[in-house]
Amino acid sequence: MATESASGEPDAPEAYEKLVEHVRRANGVNDAAGVLQWDQQVMMPEGGTPARSRQLSTLSALEHELMTDDDLAGWLDDLDGADLAAERAAVVREVRREHERAVRVPTALVQRISETSSEALSAWEEAKAEDDWASFAPYLEELVDLKRRYAEHIDPERDAYAVLFEDYEPCLPLERAEEILEELKAALVPMIDEIRGSDVELATDAFAGEFDADVQEALSREALSLLGYDWEHGRLDVSSHPFTSGNQFDARVTTRFDESDPLGALTATVHEFGHATYQLGLPEEAYGTPLGEARDLSVHESQSRLWENHVGRSRAWWELFLPRFVERFPDVDASPEEAYEAANQVYEDNLIRVEADELTYHLHIVVRFEVERALVSGELDVSEVPEVWNDKYEEYLGIRPETDAEGCLQDIHWSHGSFGYFPTYSLGSAMAAQLFEALQADVPDVYDRVREGEFDAVHDWLGEQVHRHGKRYETNELVRRATGEEFAADAFVSYVRGKYGELYDLEASV
Repeated sequence: MATESASGEPDAPEAYEKLVEHVRRANGVNDAAGVLQWDQQVMMPEGGTPARSRQLSTLSALEHELMTDDDLAGWLDDLDGADLAAERAAVVREVRREHERAVRVPTALVQRISETSSEALSAWEEAKAEDDWASFAPYLEELVDLKRRYAEHIDPERDAYAVLFEDYEPCLPLERAEEILEELKAALVPMIDEIRGSDVELATDAFAGEFDADVQEALSREALSLLGYDWEHGRLDVSSHPFTSGNQFDARVTTRFDESDPLGALTATVHEFGHATYQLGLPEEAYGTPLGEARDLSVHESQSRLWENHVGRSRAWWELFLPRFVERFPDVDASPEEAYEAANQVYEDNLIRVEADELTYHLHIVVRFEVERALVSGELDVSEVPEVWNDKYEEYLGIRPETDAEGCLQDIHWSHGSFGYFPTYSLGSAMAAQLFEALQADVPDVYDRVREGEFDAVHDWLGEQVHRHGKRYETNELVRRATGEEFAADAFVSYVRGKYGELYDLEASV
């Protein structure tokens, strides 16, 4: 119950403290669920799914009940219009948003979504291994139906996909995300066509051969250490789909290894490092509150894409890292420039999103965005997904998957029911370019530092401009404060035109 001061008015400071204490409990439950989800994808025995589904369902229900609690609603009422310091006002804003969204959704539905997604994860892993879309389709059908109902409970008058998108990016309207995707598509499609018509031959075979997975793992660990990964608060494991899980005290990364593609594992590892270093950079004293949480998925992806592309695909990185690579794989005979070219080639036949180059990557995202939006709207049936997926790959990328395992079964996200997630990858890439442009303005010799293995300047700049704020600022405000400009795709377009114009001698693109 809300408390009152001697004057009879609600006691805002006490209401705030009670709210924070309550939210910390809810976030503790959520973090516990996260550890179980990590375990399911990394270590859990195959037969553990039935129990794990119930465990996660129980925790989802408990967290939901905490976030819809009447006392929490009362404290939010007490704090409505209260004169709060900026950081406290941000906490209340974020809790209010989550509470108002959660209170509209029945606990039983939240439980069912959690249970189904846990079961779907195992079904997806098996279906991908067996190239069997039909075995996964019933789980996807149920998740689509459940998420439609979820969105309808939140706001029956709005586009269901727009409502679901807000789970991952609540601060930018879907219309703005669509505008940025269209801007990227408009810039990239002709550039990719021009690259495919270029006479320039990059050193695409610089890393040809077979590369032992255990040695690749050792190399990934060396890369993480070099970049500054805090092993006392993290670990590296293998999973079917690379991901990061955790908080500012425990941020774990996973990757996967293909013995014919060492760059795939390395770039995935650096990508996940970007996620992990964001988590580890959040304020420790704010753990369990919005000020100790990452600012949603677009910003999160900006951190991973910045480290993966602007650092891990740079000339400076390969001048630094190639000797370490060759030490572990002596048969590699490539110069740093050849390694740089191999790491930045634009593929003509790549079907796998997480192995895509910086340019075609966004066409992979457009395919997923269009397919899942049609699924949620009911315009597309689950049984039609493989054919529509393949048609779109042929239309946008000029290639057609021969199997569903390398087509519509390649991503883990739909098994989680994560509809609306994919646009944040492209938004994050655009944001990464904008942030890195501002970083370079403040630290002009940043690539000289990378070349010497000195990453403190990157860590310090991102920590100051992004990590330490948690959710204090909404997405556009965070970007504006860091860069002086509103969030836009301009920096990304300029960056890729310069980089790939030079690589492929595209006079019109420079």
